[in-house]
Amino acid sequence: MPMNRFPVQLRFGDEDSNGHVNNVRFVQFLEEARVRLSLLPLGAELSPAEPSETFRSLTSRTGMTLVAHQEIEYRAPLVYRREPVWVEVWVTGIGGSSLTYGFRIADDDGGTVYALAECTLVMADAETGRPAALSDLQIRVLESWRGDPVPFRKSRQANAGSTMSAPAGVNR
Repeated sequence: MPMNRFPVQLRFGDEDSNGHVNNVRFVQFLEEARVRLSLLPLGAELSPAEPSETFRSLTSRTGMTLVAHQEIEYRAPLVYRREPVWVEVWVTGIGGSSLTYGFRIADDDGGTVYALAECTLVMADAETGRPAALSDLQIRVLESWRGDPVPFRKSRQANAGSTMSAPAGVNR
């Protein structure tokens, strides 16, 4: 599965009075990974005329992105430490004017998974705020980042009672 990983350094102030990283910071971790992914050069394969182009530069020419939905499933408490936490990000869905990212927040070795998440963004016209169609190039870029659905626990539970097979990469 195509996936990009980014380290995010924790700060002592990320912890709340319960002694673990506050849930609001997890949303910021997702944002950080989305922004870093959007700033990666597309390269000559996706953008032959302008290999240093980024998804963010493509998006800013056509409008803006708005968060439409976000879901986080917390798996383990995360406490302050000197080592960064790693955020993996990939695309799980592409619509006419929307895109959905999947996330996994884990240790560097992937041993402990702290959270799984999904975020749907809608492309919008900057002047009107109305949904705007993704361009062919944007869709090609997003397809190059596409991976499996996020393996949320509730998805597995819902599929356990179904005769349908689980999505690729989801273990029951």
